[in-house]
Amino acid sequence: METNKAPKYIFVTGGVTSSLGKGIVASSLGMLLEARGYRVTIQKLDPYINVDPGTLNPYEHGECYVTEDGAETDLDLGHYERFLNRATSRANSVTTGRIYQTVIEKERRGDYLGKTVQVVPHITNEIKRRIKLLGNTGDYDIIITEIGGTVGDIESLPYIETIRQLTWELGEHNSLVIHLTLVPYLAASGELKTKPTQHSVRTLMENGIHANVLVTRTEHHLPKDVKNKLALFCNVRKENVIECMDADTIYEVPFLLHEQNFDEVVLKGLDLPTDQEPNFTVWNKFLSNHKNPKNEIEIALVGKYVSLHDSYKSITEAFTHAAATCETNVKVRWVYSGDITEDNVGEQLKGVSGVLIAPGFGDRGILGKIIAANYARRNNIPTLGICLGMQIMAIEFARNVLGYEKADSAEMDLTTPYPVISLMEDQKDVSDKGGTMRLGNWKCNLTPNTKIEKIYNTTEILERHRHRYEFNNDFYNEFVEHNFIPVGKNPETELVEILEHNQHPFYIGVQFHPEYKSTVASPHPLFISFIEAALLNKQNDLLNATREKI
Repeated sequence: METNKAPKYIFVTGGVTSSLGKGIVASSLGMLLEARGYRVTIQKLDPYINVDPGTLNPYEHGECYVTEDGAETDLDLGHYERFLNRATSRANSVTTGRIYQTVIEKERRGDYLGKTVQVVPHITNEIKRRIKLLGNTGDYDIIITEIGGTVGDIESLPYIETIRQLTWELGEHNSLVIHLTLVPYLAASGELKTKPTQHSVRTLMENGIHANVLVTRTEHHLPKDVKNKLALFCNVRKENVIECMDADTIYEVPFLLHEQNFDEVVLKGLDLPTDQEPNFTVWNKFLSNHKNPKNEIEIALVGKYVSLHDSYKSITEAFTHAAATCETNVKVRWVYSGDITEDNVGEQLKGVSGVLIAPGFGDRGILGKIIAANYARRNNIPTLGICLGMQIMAIEFARNVLGYEKADSAEMDLTTPYPVISLMEDQKDVSDKGGTMRLGNWKCNLTPNTKIEKIYNTTEILERHRHRYEFNNDFYNEFVEHNFIPVGKNPETELVEILEHNQHPFYIGVQFHPEYKSTVASPHPLFISFIEAALLNKQNDLLNATREKI
């Protein structure tokens, strides 16, 4: 449903507590509107002062998601892409740090002609400009803007004020505010309590914003009288009070909201047509396969941030997408690489059908990853290495096959005589950690008649990167001679992007992050092939076990 009209804006705020799931609600709404034929995108306004999440600790903030154009962003952008099957960009991610950095740079250049620079209007105007960037492209009918944090937070005040101004400027039916809150259940009294939501909405109103729709996170269904009470005291229509209960999977949330006419309520609020019925064909098939798997496998995810599963959010979601295609349930075994030793690796990986060597930075847990890669290679366990995971596979191979015992990455050991992984030449003099990496989409040419070429079914691909160190081409020929072959290279730089062992059922390392491109509608072929290889491995193990009993 294309239109030449100016886009409509939806703002999603949160109250009562953080981590209620604004990103999932925004993504679900986007998916529902897309299913009705509207062109939708979602952006995230984050109130932290970091310029971007690139230097944030994964233990604190979860994974850092990377867009096609190389922006390091909040993990919610991954949800946006997975639900909408539409790429985002650096325009979809805004932080307070980026806003203030831009305003200060303008002040230093004299752009404000010596005027006193203030939160209002200078900071709010910059936020407004960022919000409207996507709208100015003409590519979208509806732009959903998620505001991070909780209403009432000091950090969020400039964003709230900006929304107040924008909703007034845009005029009636051109914008809509959705407020996500918590309706807690008190077991002692057996009651759902609406007071926290009332206070949250009041705080929003004190800042000049009227919530048009309430989405309530709750552990129990909201009785009619509770919905009526929320509508009355929060000044919204009864049908605009939507409950959002926990679902078995986040991919069911759009349907739970659709059953309550959430998308229709929003479209009516924006004065947009609701006559086109949503098309859920792809999602229905995905959910049917996801809920009714014919097989089950266990894959070990070997990493250093496994205590916070959100650190590998895109990987686990890519497993979910690919597993549905394969009609298989993938159980992830979270293995902390720092716990793996030569003595216990067999026990740590016992019974798994595949091993994923996870990405990461720094030297903690590296030896455990090397031991795991060695075990998987020698025991013919399907293995996929991503980014640092590929580098680990290269180091392990150099040490145990090529005979270079002190082979290492220059990131871990600057004095290694065999830097199988080394720093890019153009980054050696860069000290700013936020500006040292190869980021975003890079081309890769695949060698014909290889596993990887058959997986992608093409010889030219584009994949997203987030790393600083590269495979050292000084070792290229030795790897080829010993069957761990560079089968993917960047056509412009000759940098190695993919290593594939041609004497192993599935032993592939990729320098890029395939998980970032996986969506519900387009599961990544590399994850599909990895799961298929793991399934075959499990079947062979069962067959061998049966033969041994006979």
